[in-house]
Formats: sequence, C-alpha cells, structure tokens
Amino acid sequence: MTYARQSFADDSETLPRMPAWVTSVRPETPEDVAFLSGAALSHLHLVLSRDDVPQTLLRARLALHAAEVCVTHQGRPEQAAELRDAVGFLHPGDNPGPAGEVYFSWRRAVERPISVKALHCALPQIDAEQIANWLDAGQGAPVARAAAVFQAVMEERPRNHIASLLLADATLAQALGWSHVLPLVALGLKRADLRKSGEELRLTCHRAIAAAAVEVTREATDLARRAARLKKVAPKLRAKGSDEALALFLSRDAVAPTALTSLRSDRAARRFCDRLVALGAVRELTGRDTFRLYGI
Repeated sequence: MTYARQSFADDSETLPRMPAWVTSVRPETPEDVAFLSGAALSHLHLVLSRDDVPQTLLRARLALHAAEVCVTHQGRPEQAAELRDAVGFLHPGDNPGPAGEVYFSWRRAVERPISVKALHCALPQIDAEQIANWLDAGQGAPVARAAAVFQAVMEERPRNHIASLLLADATLAQALGWSHVLPLVALGLKRADLRKSGEELRLTCHRAIAAAAVEVTREATDLARRAARLKKVAPKLRAKGSDEALALFLSRDAVAPTALTSLRSDRAARRFCDRLVALGAVRELTGRDTFRLYGI
C-alpha cells in the first residue's frame, strides 16, 4: 500500500480529521487490514483525548446506535426513534420491552467505568464470575483479544449476541487503556459475521473496528460542534436551574422535558426546550406535538 501525507489540523474549532488513506486504501493482505484498523484506532484515541468532545454524550449516542444494531440482529423492527420512546418515558417498575432492555444494557455498559460489577449491571442475567472468566479469555493485541472474547462468549451463549458484542467492546476498551466501554465491535460487525470464528473472525473484527472508528470519529466531531453551540447560547438563558438542565443535554442522547427537574415546572421545562430549539442549540427528535424528546 502507499500512503498520502496527512496534515493534522488542531485548533479550538476543528478536531483532527481521519487520514484519507485510512478510509480510501483497499487492504490487500491481512497485515494491511490489521495496520489500517490500528491506524483508525490510534486516530480515534487522539480525538477522544480532546476536551471539546462531550465524552458522556458521545457514549450515550453510541449506546443507542449499538442497541439499534443488536435489535436488528435479533430480527426486530425497532429503530432509534422507537428505542428512545421505549426508555424515554418509563416510570419506575415499567417494562421497557425486549428492544428497550437491549438499549438499557448498552446504556448501563457505557455509563460507568469498566469493571466486572459494571458489566454485570449491564448483563444481569450472566453471573459476574462468568463475565470475569470471559474477559480473561483474550490474549495478544487489542483487536485479537476482543475477537477471542467474542468467540468465547458465542461458544457458550450462541444466542446471546448482545453479551458477545458488549464484552468484546469492553475487552477492546480495556486493552486500549480507555476507562469506559465504547461500542466499536458492535457497530461494525454484520449479522452474518456473528457466525465466524478463528482467523476469519479476527480479520472481520479488524475491518469492522476500522469502519466503526471512522464513523465514531465523525460522530465525535459533530457532537463537539453541537456542544459548542449549546455552550455558546447558555448566557442567553436566564431561567433558574438552566445550568443543570444544560448539563443533562450534554450527558444524554435524548431528554424529556419532565427530566429537567431543576426548572420550576413541566411547563417551564417545555418552554425551555422550545427556546433551545429556537436558538438552534438542540433538536426536537420525535416530530410529535406531545410526548416530545430533545437532544443536541
């Protein structure tokens, strides 16, 4: 392969762009595939180190995307809008349904620093000791370790694709020195890939992770820009409790006005959200007149 020289512009307005040769070069050998996935991960690591990337919000948005992929693997029809609805208006004790449970698993997985306890919270149906054993199954470089854990879980729980993908991503994040799970394996693997094993699975994971890293970099860039816009309009908001409300938008993929408890009332919360939409700082996500959800 031949590589073009890449300039990494790095100022307060622009995140470094993924090098063009990572996205345009067609890998010719297994070594090429591994090299490109490593390059993509290295660049993503650089982007994630930036203070202007809203890390919690990025993980929340990726949890939604990962849940959408997993639900599709199950043959279910729910997409992002339905998943948001499934959990956005729940009351204590409510059942979110099968698709909502998938979304909850990913949300719990990305919210807390990686540990066996945190992963058990995300996958309560699996014994914590078993989770710890699976995490120790991977050996070698990060992607190889993630592939090994994915295969180990699939061999014992062939129908539990969610656990396989989630623990593979946890293994990858640990190997890269990241504190939290970031869905990459889950975003990149196709349904047909779930049946692969051995060297074929490792190569597929390299390709999947490289593609997912590119998409996550784009998502991080977009959210950094949107978060900057939200912070820019903050001085125009004079409502009591607005700072706490804005912090919620920077940590959740979607926010219902009823969640903005720092504001005086539900009516005040709805007006606050409408004001943010008018200022171009957030979007209304549902297209409905009632039971609305908002996000940046």
